[in-house]
Amino acid sequence: MPATPVDILLYVFVAACSLQWLGWVILFTGMLKIKPAVRSAQGPPPVSIVVAARNELTNLQQLVPALLAQDHPDFEVIIVNDRSTDGTHEWLRQQVAMQPRLRMVQVEHLPDHINGKKYALTLGIKAARHRQVLLTDADCRPASAHWAALMAGGFEGATDIVLGYSHYAQRPGWLNYFIRFETLLTGIQYLGAAALGRPYMGVGRNLAYKKDLFLESKGFNGIQHLTGGDDDLLINRLASGRNTRVVVGPAALTLSQPKTTWRSWWQQKLRHLHVGRYYQPGTRLLIGLFMLSWVLTWWTGILAVALGCCTMPVLVGLSVRQMVVWAVFALAGKRLGVRQGWPGIIFADMFYTFYYIFAGIRALFIKNIAWG
Repeated sequence: MPATPVDILLYVFVAACSLQWLGWVILFTGMLKIKPAVRSAQGPPPVSIVVAARNELTNLQQLVPALLAQDHPDFEVIIVNDRSTDGTHEWLRQQVAMQPRLRMVQVEHLPDHINGKKYALTLGIKAARHRQVLLTDADCRPASAHWAALMAGGFEGATDIVLGYSHYAQRPGWLNYFIRFETLLTGIQYLGAAALGRPYMGVGRNLAYKKDLFLESKGFNGIQHLTGGDDDLLINRLASGRNTRVVVGPAALTLSQPKTTWRSWWQQKLRHLHVGRYYQPGTRLLIGLFMLSWVLTWWTGILAVALGCCTMPVLVGLSVRQMVVWAVFALAGKRLGVRQGWPGIIFADMFYTFYYIFAGIRALFIKNIAWG
């Protein structure tokens, strides 16, 4: 007897929900392996903190003092001023004269066929005096004075790449809640995968790697024309279970200011999703299966309940998945040093399926987005 449409619906739900259980349990295992960082008794290696900035004077006036206040014994701060027109150059020139740890690299002209931020970062990394380079963005702030020392302390043994975590400041409203939900979800995925020996991306707001690794691999060669990808695509190409470590915890965080309008947030997400097509095939496959099973679990589950098909088993399947999701988020929040209001997770969880489909489709049809 051939399967009916209802049978097919339930088969799809069971398959998708099972993949979701498996995926979230794997992520839970990854989070279990992550421990909050502590300072090594041997002391951290020297580090160059590099920030690329264009027309970020107000942010730099807050960020630079926070970077210079780091308690690392041997570090420098390099600000790459990328053709700013807001007074950044004059302010930085005054600060450099007063702060021996602070240096400025000036970008006057942008070569053809290279993204502005990637060019600025390349100049900053080349100018670094130390082998270890620590990156963040102008709109970020270290969560503590121990940030640089903790991140630099991750360079042990054969480690070439140190993945950190960057969260967004809490503000009122659903947009801010969803931004923090999605940011924590991304952290769970890439940090959990790295802890299990399968690193596939990093976030440039809190990321460190060896200068030699960057230069010997020809840096952003092959992706230099793209807006975005200076962090995740680079790490996707260079990271392995042998050369990558995770450094997280309340003192190792950076905090960013979130977007305050749906339009600006949407543009940011499109830029992030746009570069996903350039991930390695294996990475795209795993992420695609996880996200497809997520979407199908909710949509087939809701449709099955609406049609009155095996309502109780479907609700049990959704409930078990939701409990696993809550457990992963709770553990991740504790490990990473952030808080996420748990009652709203179920609504963000459902909303994420709609966002991911529409944003993913839209990202397929955009060519590029300017750096600024």
